[in-house]
Amino acid sequence: MEADYVIVGAGSAGCAMAYRLSEAGHSVIVIEFGGSDAGPLIQMPGALSYPMNMPRYDWGYWSEPEPHLGGRQLACPRGKVIGGSSSINGMVYVRGHARDFDTWSEMGAHGWSYADVLPYYLRQESWTSAGHGGDPEWRGENGPLHVTRGKRDNPLVTAFVEAGVQAGYEATADYNGQKQEGFGPMEQTTHNGKRWSAAKAYLRPAMKTGRVQLIKGLAEKIEITEGRAHGVRARIKGASQVISAKVEVIIAASAINSPKLLMLSGIGDADHLQAHGIPVVADRKGVGQNLQDHLELYIQMAASQPVSLYKYWSLFGKALVGLQWLLNKSGPGASNQFESAAFIRSRAGVEYPDIQYHFLPIAVRYDGQAAAEGHGFQAHVGPMRSPSRGSVTLRSSDPAEAPKILFNYMSHEKDWEDFRRCIRLTREIFAQEAFAPFVRHEIQPGADVQSDEALDAFIKDHVESAYHPCGTCKMGDATDPMAVVDPECRVIGVSGLRVADSSIFPQITNGNLNGPSIMVGEKASDHILGRAPLPASNQEPWIHPKWESHQR
Repeated sequence: MEADYVIVGAGSAGCAMAYRLSEAGHSVIVIEFGGSDAGPLIQMPGALSYPMNMPRYDWGYWSEPEPHLGGRQLACPRGKVIGGSSSINGMVYVRGHARDFDTWSEMGAHGWSYADVLPYYLRQESWTSAGHGGDPEWRGENGPLHVTRGKRDNPLVTAFVEAGVQAGYEATADYNGQKQEGFGPMEQTTHNGKRWSAAKAYLRPAMKTGRVQLIKGLAEKIEITEGRAHGVRARIKGASQVISAKVEVIIAASAINSPKLLMLSGIGDADHLQAHGIPVVADRKGVGQNLQDHLELYIQMAASQPVSLYKYWSLFGKALVGLQWLLNKSGPGASNQFESAAFIRSRAGVEYPDIQYHFLPIAVRYDGQAAAEGHGFQAHVGPMRSPSRGSVTLRSSDPAEAPKILFNYMSHEKDWEDFRRCIRLTREIFAQEAFAPFVRHEIQPGADVQSDEALDAFIKDHVESAYHPCGTCKMGDATDPMAVVDPECRVIGVSGLRVADSSIFPQITNGNLNGPSIMVGEKASDHILGRAPLPASNQEPWIHPKWESHQR
């Protein structure tokens, strides 16, 4: 088997590239280990906690015991299904802040400033406000990816925004528009009441052209001869075979599996490769390093009125929600229920938001465990720019074995300071007048958890990953010894090979990573095709005019 381009991974970026390369007339083979995304548990937005906890759809990765979290091992779900993690995620859509991408450019990812990437966000989006305001001049209208907002008819959802404003923060009609900072509606990748994954947006339309073939198999290594990649060795139906690329091989296998595949192919730290008996093709110390993620806490409140989604939490309630969705794609199941959000700055002197909130009108965990208190609500809160860095390394040279994932969470004192600040700022928001009709008491951390020591103990035991791993194949200047790919996503030291997914992020962006991952696929496609990048935008983002002296 051969094609012009062979892409490893049918995730967010891989699907986008398959679409754009086939649109340009090229043949593409996409290798994906996972299976179909059919079935209501993936397609129903309200069922989001199920697929990310199902071995059928999830690689089932866990971190190594985290030394600063008392040896806890944290889940690291990654999509093992067409659409990748866009088929099992929370469907939250965040572009990232303009300054995130300006920082990328300063770090050596030249041509990836906000002015450079904004046109690609516009190209990928088909955005609608769903009647809840927005910033149309900053949004795309005709892209493959549907982005919208939930109904926002639960009083808790609007109370969260009102409380933020009462606490003195900005309101924003569109955190993906000119002004990220503030409280406002949250956006989701849904369409007509169904999940709108990268598979739906990009892969299926691409396959309809007849130029894209999807192959189910496990990529074992990149075939490289005399410094050039020419194919992918993959295990397909129990047999190992080479799928040849006439032009290039592109890895888009996630922040976990992309560095793993590079290392299995002889690209990585020479000492680490030799320890596993892997011949060295390119000594790139940065492969698997620079691992970043967002951590978050659930600040949970018991509700004094039966207004939360807990009324649907019984077997009968869930059946009712499921039936309503199956019949007409409406009701609570048609939304991910993350319908209000906020991005704020933790203190004066921080130029742009460094804390994110997801608000949820029920007290429940990602693993589907509801609070014993019954009716309640919660804010997911966490810092955006942790200084902690981890790594992905090989456990063995066996392609079927999971790699070692060590995030090294909370390894800096700043992490602890930031989280304590997050808790205290959240408590202040929940104490505002807008929540007065709804608050009974604080479930967690609990009103008695006040001192720095008590908060640290709570953080250590309860902090969870937001499932945003990135950075393990850092994009940077070709002279940077820790860079893995150059600003055109070409692997440094090997020709005919690129990496394009969240692994190339030099630094994690504000918010959820699905939107930026798709943007990487969009922009990388133009680099792969040798096209001039889309013209840079001259739109200026909003920055708080008093950021140097005011926290809000």
